[in-house]
Amino acid sequence: MAAPWAIDVVDEAPLTIAAVVGGHAWVALGDAAPVRLGAGQIGIVRGPEPYRMGDAPETPASITVLPDQRCVDHLGRSLEEPFMRGVRTWGNDPDGPNIVLVGTYGRLGESGRFLLDALPTSLVVDAADIDLPVVELLADELARDVPGQSVVLDRLLDLLTVTTLRAWLTEAADDAPGWWRAASDPIVGPALRLLQHNPEHPWTVGDLGAEVGASRAALAKRFSALVGQPPMAFLTEWRLALAADLLLEPGATVEGVARRVGYSTGFALSAAFKRVRGCSPRDHRAAAA
Repeated sequence: MAAPWAIDVVDEAPLTIAAVVGGHAWVALGDAAPVRLGAGQIGIVRGPEPYRMGDAPETPASITVLPDQRCVDHLGRSLEEPFMRGVRTWGNDPDGPNIVLVGTYGRLGESGRFLLDALPTSLVVDAADIDLPVVELLADELARDVPGQSVVLDRLLDLLTVTTLRAWLTEAADDAPGWWRAASDPIVGPALRLLQHNPEHPWTVGDLGAEVGASRAALAKRFSALVGQPPMAFLTEWRLALAADLLLEPGATVEGVARRVGYSTGFALSAAFKRVRGCSPRDHRAAAA
C-alpha cells in the first residue's frame, strides 16, 4: 500500500496475524490506543470486534473487508480486480512501500480457546524474537503458485502464529495463563501434559501423582496454585473442549467421541456437556453448522 490508506476490517474473524515486512501500519481496535507496527514486527488481533489498519490513525478508511473476506470501497464496489497485484498480492499501488503479510483464521476450535481467551485484544512481537525465519518463508511461498500451495501456506501460517504467541507468552510471563506458566514446573508440567495428551485415560489425582512422583495432596495443592483450578476440573474442561471439536468431524458419533475423550458412554458425555457448556452435543453441532 501507498499512503494515504486505511482499511476497516469487519470480517468477524476470531484471530488475525499481520507481519510488516516493509514500511509500517497502524492498527486501531475499539477504544484502545492505536498501535504502530514497524518493519520486522508482528501483530495479532483478537476478534470478532472490527479494527482499522492504515498508514496513520487519523486516515479515514476507504476500504472495507467483509466477513467473506471480500474487499469493497465506500460504495460497496468490489476492489478485487482493480487492486490485484499478482499472486496473493493486493494493494493500491504496485510499488507501495508498506507491505504487510496478513493471515486470518475464520474459525478456531474450542480447544484453541484455551489460549485465545488468555490473550489481550492485540499484541506485538518483534520477528527477531522468534527463533525461526517463518516470516521470510511465508513471504517466499506467498509469491508461488504451484499445486498444494494452500496446504503449505496454511501450515506456515500456523507456525507463524504459534511461534509469535510463544514469544509473547514467554516475555509477558505475568500475563500468561496459569497453565502456560505451570508447563515449566517439574511436577505440574508433566501432569498437564499427561492430561492433555491422554484425555481418554481414567485419571484420578492419585494416579496422576504417582506418574509424576508426587503425593495426591501435594499434586492437588501445587496444581491448583499454579493452574488456577484442580486437576480434575482442568481435565473436564479439556475433555469437553476436545469433544466439541471432534463432534464437528464428518461421521462423528457421540458414542465414538465419548470414548476418545474419556467418557464411558455417550450419555455420560452428553450429561457433562450440557452441565458445563449449557447445551447438548446435538445442539452444539446444529449451532456450528
